[in-house]
Formats: sequence, structure tokens, C-alpha cells
Amino acid sequence: MFYQDDKLQYEVKCGKPDPRFAVLLQQAIGGVEGEIRVAMQYMFQAFGAQGPKKYRDMLMETAAEELGHIEMLAHAVALNLKGAPTKLTDEMAAKDGAVAAALGGMSPRQYLSTGLHALPQDSQGTPFDASHVYASGNIAADMLANVVAESTGRALACRLHHAANCSDMKDMLKYLIARDTMHQNQWLAAWEELGGVKQHPIPDTFPMDEEMREVSYKFLGFKKDGGPPPRGRWSEGESIDGKGEFSSEVWEPRGQTPDLGMAPPAAYAQTSQTEASAKSVAKGVKKAVKNAVTPDPKKKSRASKKKTT
Repeated sequence: MFYQDDKLQYEVKCGKPDPRFAVLLQQAIGGVEGEIRVAMQYMFQAFGAQGPKKYRDMLMETAAEELGHIEMLAHAVALNLKGAPTKLTDEMAAKDGAVAAALGGMSPRQYLSTGLHALPQDSQGTPFDASHVYASGNIAADMLANVVAESTGRALACRLHHAANCSDMKDMLKYLIARDTMHQNQWLAAWEELGGVKQHPIPDTFPMDEEMREVSYKFLGFKKDGGPPPRGRWSEGESIDGKGEFSSEVWEPRGQTPDLGMAPPAAYAQTSQTEASAKSVAKGVKKAVKNAVTPDPKKKSRASKKKTT
């Protein structure tokens, strides 16, 4: 269950409202690097968590924190939209024919759909759709996915901090950047506690002798000119999980040329693609070959009559 408090998790003020910055903040709400994404990701990882209870508890605590970050950012968007233009003047329309530009750089929907408030969308106006919410059921894999989420989220917060012209907005973002620092370390600590690199590859429950060991630790090169693959820690020496030796190889195709044959009639492809067409062509070829080997006696008779006349 969830509880709520009237107060924000951290103070949010805005001494210099900027409708354009409100649009940028939307990325931190509904973007792929944003707070809705991580809140849903941690929550659904917790919903499916099996094993030691402490991992589920940790995920739920942080999911609740991220919900609070959404609230903070939504309030920040609303504060930045105070005083934003709500009428299209002739001067603005002449300056730029686009409605978005006429609204001073803000998203038209922030006025039309919400009356100057935040939306569950990114900075381009794309609604949040959960396509980047990862909850695999493998807790080690999820911890690594969470590190990536917090890393890209922190990069976004740093860019927003750089773009902000308001010291109040910078202060809020300093808090969010610091929390991303903690969360990166938190997920790495949990991953390490789960065995870290020693428990790789993930999942560690699949027998390694069942996979094709020949290519388990081989870096493959695919340059058209057959040049050597780039060398690095990934191409020589002991593998990171300690279960193999890195190597590299220029890879040559070992598979077949894909051929799906002709389409069945129910596929409703073009006539030239269907099995019926193929059968018709094959029948015609077969008949032509037969006539070449054993000429049709009727045609032969007609040809001889023409010759005598």
C-alpha cells in the first residue's frame, strides 16, 4: 500500500519562471531517462521479486522516493509556466507560423490540456508508454538495468542543471543529481552482494556446458575488408567472470542463405510469390521440357503438312 504526505520530498521554488525550461523538465518526468520510468521499473521489479525479502523492500522504498521526484518536477513545471502566454498575438504569429513557437516555446498541450501544468510526457510531447520499463524477474539483471537507468537519469539532470537560468531550479536539480549518485551505488552494492561478476553470466542457472563454448568469450570482427577487430581488455586475457579466456576473430559466414520458399495462398501475397503460381510455372517448365524431348505428334503432323504444301 502507499501513504502520502502534503509536503514535497524537497523544497521546490522558482524565482525566474521560464516556459521553455518547463518543456525541458518534461524529459525528466516522462522521458526514457525520467522519473516515471524509474518509479515504474523499481515498482514492477518489486512486484515480481522472489528470494530474500530485503531486495523487494529496497526496491519499494526507492520506487516511493521516485514517485516523490515526479511530484517535485511536476510542481517545478507548473511554477515555470506561471505567466506563460495564453493568447496568439499577430506579432507572434508573424514571427513564427508554428503554434508551439507562438506560445513562447512551451508545449501547446500544457495550456490546452492542463491549464499550464505538467503532463506525463517527454520534452517532445510523446506520452510515457512504459516501453523502457525493465523488470526481468532476475534480480541481478535488474540491478544492472537500474544502474543504467540512474546513469542516464543523472546525465539528464546534469544537462538540465547546466541549462537552468534560475538558482532555485539549480538547487532542486542538485538534490536530484545527488540522489542519482546514491541510487547508482545502491544498485551496484546489491549486485555485488548477489555475487557480482562471479555470478556472471546472467542468468547463472543455465549450465555453461550447454552453450556453444567456442564463442562464449570470443570478440568477433565484421569489417568488410577483413581487417582485425579492435583490441582491448575485451579481446585478450582472462574473462571478467573468470570462467574463460578472451580472444578475437574475424568472422566468416557459417550459415545458409535464407530461403523461405513460396508463400501459401492464405498469406495473400502477390501472385508471383504464391505456391499456386510456383506450381503453375513448374508445370509450364515441365511441359516445355517434355515437348523438347518428345515433340507433340499433332504439332509434328501440322509442320509436315506445311512443308509439303
